[in-house]
Amino acid sequence: MSTPEAAQVREKLAEYGAAAREGMRHYLRGRSSDHAFQELVADYPERGGRSLRASLCIATARAFGAPTAEALNSAVSLELLHNAFLVHDDVEDESEQRRGRPTLHRGHGTPLAVHAGDALSALSLQPLLDNVGTLGTRLALRVLQEAERMTRESVEGQTLELWWRQHNVMELHEGDYLRMVLKKTCWYTTIHPLRVGALIGTRDRVDLDRYLRFGFFVGAAFQIQDDLLNLEGDEASYGKELAGDLLEGKRTLMLLHFFHAQNPEGRVRLSRLLSQPRAERREEELRWVRDGMDTHGSITFARQVAHGLAGAARHEFSRAYGDLRDSPDKRFLEALPSWVLERA
Repeated sequence: MSTPEAAQVREKLAEYGAAAREGMRHYLRGRSSDHAFQELVADYPERGGRSLRASLCIATARAFGAPTAEALNSAVSLELLHNAFLVHDDVEDESEQRRGRPTLHRGHGTPLAVHAGDALSALSLQPLLDNVGTLGTRLALRVLQEAERMTRESVEGQTLELWWRQHNVMELHEGDYLRMVLKKTCWYTTIHPLRVGALIGTRDRVDLDRYLRFGFFVGAAFQIQDDLLNLEGDEASYGKELAGDLLEGKRTLMLLHFFHAQNPEGRVRLSRLLSQPRAERREEELRWVRDGMDTHGSITFARQVAHGLAGAARHEFSRAYGDLRDSPDKRFLEALPSWVLERA
């Protein structure tokens, strides 16, 4: 059953997400002389999504006293880059569905999909440049510097995951997974939006590292919950193919726990399965892994880790944001750990 905290988060996501999507449309209109390609670039942004990153950026800026308009360009830039990442991730993962519809490369081919992702990445720079008129040159440059670090951290995290899969690395543990998630997921999903929101709201008068821990704990819990939903969620609401992470060989916390629970023969069997191309992984072998995760408590283990991280996020919130005056935006941030665990 949904809690009031989770309902509060959903309300703010809807409000700020709508503002960010309208802002994206401004940058997506008329940016290409080829109307068909323009529609291709706008495809993923128009499919919707929860707009978590944009909402975090806006809510944090507002919690520190800034109006929505001052954070909107940065939020729009994040959403454009997020959609660019999704297009490229789907190609790299050979995914078949995104937000309930065929992925871009499945419908239009890999070359055009990659090109559309590149275009979205390029478009994400313009709102940051437009910050000069909204925030002034100095503050706009600081936001741009934060965006550069976020992009670098995210690419490094994705590199780790791709390397593990390409080279079939299995001797990994919880710490390895969390390091990858810190870079791949947390920096651009939670840490960067929180830092930029605080940067804008305080006019660069606060130590941004103060918000690293809360962003990491919330972002890591978010990613583990996403991994769990990939195995247990409802396909209609999840929007991607269920058990796609198994097909793609992603090193989730559950997969690593299952691997280390195996005897030597089981580890060889799992390693052999993951060394095969996605199309050659047999259904009965994937079922062995999925059922084994239940048998060996891998699902339960991952859920416990996610709950632990959410608990740490609640504690860290009081340290990082406790001195802020009460507001709907502060309560939105405080409710995030509960929402992360409840989302479907």
